[in-house]
Amino acid sequence: MTIASSNGSNTSQSPLIPNLEDAVNPRPDRNTKAGSQPNLYPPSEEQMEQMKDAVRTMLLGVGEDPEREGLLKTPKRVAEAMRFLTSGYGQSLEDLVNGAIFDEGHNEMVLVRDINFFSLCEHHMLPFMGKAHVAYIPNQKVVGLSKLARIVEMYSRRLQVQERLNRQIAEAIQEILEPQGVAVVMEATHMCMVMRGVQKPGSWTVTSAMLGVFEQEQKTREEFFSLIRHQPSFF
Repeated sequence: MTIASSNGSNTSQSPLIPNLEDAVNPRPDRNTKAGSQPNLYPPSEEQMEQMKDAVRTMLLGVGEDPEREGLLKTPKRVAEAMRFLTSGYGQSLEDLVNGAIFDEGHNEMVLVRDINFFSLCEHHMLPFMGKAHVAYIPNQKVVGLSKLARIVEMYSRRLQVQERLNRQIAEAIQEILEPQGVAVVMEATHMCMVMRGVQKPGSWTVTSAMLGVFEQEQKTREEFFSLIRHQPSFF
């Protein structure tokens, strides 16, 4: 087994890993409109101007003056920030992995834990943030460790709900590697629960997605949960 934190360090162990007999079929993407894929377009400069106008309208709506010194560049800053925070729409899984898949003959668990992520709740467009723990059991093939963190980042930089984000990451790894199993756990705090609404600072949401042997074998699942609870001793 290979265990890595998001800074790339790793160690080795040898647990008992069951074989996967049946292929795992990924679930369909939940990011749909009435059961169909939504129409997504690359943002244009005209849309950038429309975003700035929308920010000015919001400033007026909250009773502010968009012409005062401190707010003159706010529409431009907000529009640029939104483009960055949703830049995952412009990325593809194929380009992101970029062929970094290697036939190592490895069939024991690989875990990258404590991957920091930031995303935007699609209901209120407020941030949610936390850590992701990503594991898979290879079917001989492994992917560069940094690619797991990049997959988390790509799907995080979209308007999301945590449940769908969690599943998309797991299914992306299943798609590129066809491993024996994939496990993803995400722990996050949501500003839509902290800053507004129920207003509960300190609350955390935990979601998980299990595919293959992680879904089928309790021992494998328990080992994964044990490893993500373990505190590393090298810090």
